[in-house]
Amino acid sequence: MKIHEYQAKAILRKYGVKTPAGEVAQTPEEAAAISKRLLDEGASLPHVVKSQVLVGGRGKAGGIKLANSPDEVREVAGRILGMDIKGEIVGEVLIEQGIDIQREIYLGIILDRSRKKPVIMASAAGGVEIEQVAADTPEKILFVAVEPWIGLADFQIREIAAFIEIPKSGAKDFAAIMRGLYKAFTESDCSLAEINPLVITGDGAVITADAKMNFDDNAVGRHPAIAALRDDAAEDPLERKARELHLNYVKLDGQIGCIVNGAGLAMGTMDIVKHFGGEPANFLDIGGGAKAEQVAEALKLIVADPKVNTIFFNIFGGIVRCDLVAEGILSAIKSLPDWNTPIVIRLSGTNEEAAREMLKGTDLISAATMSEGARKAVEISKRAA
Repeated sequence: MKIHEYQAKAILRKYGVKTPAGEVAQTPEEAAAISKRLLDEGASLPHVVKSQVLVGGRGKAGGIKLANSPDEVREVAGRILGMDIKGEIVGEVLIEQGIDIQREIYLGIILDRSRKKPVIMASAAGGVEIEQVAADTPEKILFVAVEPWIGLADFQIREIAAFIEIPKSGAKDFAAIMRGLYKAFTESDCSLAEINPLVITGDGAVITADAKMNFDDNAVGRHPAIAALRDDAAEDPLERKARELHLNYVKLDGQIGCIVNGAGLAMGTMDIVKHFGGEPANFLDIGGGAKAEQVAEALKLIVADPKVNTIFFNIFGGIVRCDLVAEGILSAIKSLPDWNTPIVIRLSGTNEEAAREMLKGTDLISAATMSEGARKAVEISKRAA
């Protein structure tokens, strides 16, 4: 689950992280009123108008602008609101006091599954794509693993501060930001907590200019206040529909729709599709105990993706019954009269013979093994491309 910048900053402020003064607006008039309020409270000009979208690259797309008066804030906000940034329509803008930026730093925390620990990433090359820095100049990034049962230690904060050359004047601010960011990450069940850029100002202060927080979907239920921040309108419509149906679905960029039972098998299915030269359109795990209705809904979900030209069912019937999967497929096809997407299906396990009998006389393409099914799906997909 992702949230907007202004929401992430609000969470971080609760943990003592210093951010610029600002508020969010949904209309140009609200934006101008916030700008006036900031001036009355002593915030100097210029003010920054920042589009609130859940995609990167908004600055390059024209979604972040400076304004030198409340009237200019109104005009700039009017241009940004409604803007399409990588398929996401801007519905809100954050109005903040401008910052005297002298240096930009990257600071982030992820959960490293290989180390089984939170890992802090820091780089003096902030304000740019950290992935590009990692690829081109990895020596510019410091990785610091934190022992969960000990927590972030003072010596680690000093190590990070020295690597990114925090001035002595900002050491206290940086330590507070580092502790607050780590505490927010752990207590909120984040998968990512990121400040990019962390800014050194002209007077040596350290302040959070931008913030990003992603949360583990499996833990969001423990945090009702965070769950309430979800922006349904900004989610991919197919992923939103899958969540409503309690299906584990992630949209990808390929053409082969994969419907599988079990997360491990789903990952293996995507791998073998890639092995044979195809591109998966999604990760979709219908679960170990899926019923016919869930199978039907999963199939309808896949068909709703216009990029999909072939569907690969890869079912191993341990808990799930193959005959119920077949029933769901037939039900979905019956409810979609304009159906024309080829389906390759591999059913193995509980009641597979009954399932094969049910699917006789249909246009479904059967496969005896996972490899055979993936190969057939890739061949059909390439012909349809």
